[in-house]
Amino acid sequence: MRKNLVLVLALSATLAVAVAAFASAAQITLRAGNLILTFGGNIAPKELPRKHFAPARGNVFGKIKTSDGTHPSAFREAIFDIDKNVLVNSRGLPICRAGQLEARDTRSAKRVCGKTIVGSGSAHAEVAFPEQAPIRIASPLLVFNGGTRGGKTTLLIHTFITVPAPAAIVTQVTIQKKGTGVHTISKIPVAAGGSGSALDFNFKLGKTYSYKGKKVGYFEARCPDGVFKVNAKKVLFKNEAQVPGVASQTVLKGGIAVPCKPKG
Repeated sequence: MRKNLVLVLALSATLAVAVAAFASAAQITLRAGNLILTFGGNIAPKELPRKHFAPARGNVFGKIKTSDGTHPSAFREAIFDIDKNVLVNSRGLPICRAGQLEARDTRSAKRVCGKTIVGSGSAHAEVAFPEQAPIRIASPLLVFNGGTRGGKTTLLIHTFITVPAPAAIVTQVTIQKKGTGVHTISKIPVAAGGSGSALDFNFKLGKTYSYKGKKVGYFEARCPDGVFKVNAKKVLFKNEAQVPGVASQTVLKGGIAVPCKPKG
């Protein structure tokens, strides 16, 4: 019990630091029905080359709540379009498969696929059973390289919940070039039999390494015009806990502009 309390406090402290860091980041708040979603991020370093790509780190965060304090609908899918000035590069990195992360807690996931980690952070979820007070859960969040195949790069985002039973939640993010930009699709599995919903998340994505004698980044970016455009084409939530008076599903859309500083 004490160990779990220490973990919750540590993750809460980490989240507090992350919120402070993101205070100056670009963000947007979207609303539909009783659902409120705030998401955003920034990029580091802020100063990037105008023409060529350079290793960088993306910071991403999101917060989900309801206007009336009820259990939020479950976050199930996100489709984003990002402009052509960012890319994901997995050349030369070891690969982790989704099956290697399933049914594993955070420590075990690190042991099996630690060399493939390209990001980390934390998350909170809420589990709500009928006629019971909601249970808030804290979890570390790890991002693993799932490799590139057929022009599509896969990210695996791993979290681990302990209620109602220990379970790993592995979100698959598919990234590919589309038109003049980057298209991403995230699929979030059902949690706690439909009773679990994400409350917030934050993570850093990026890793600098050597490939064929050259310094490269898993996440790379350039800044020709001082801004990265991000368009949320579809953010899907489902009322899997069957909260009365709430739509069976809610779709949110919106866009943000993440600032950068051109150099060179």
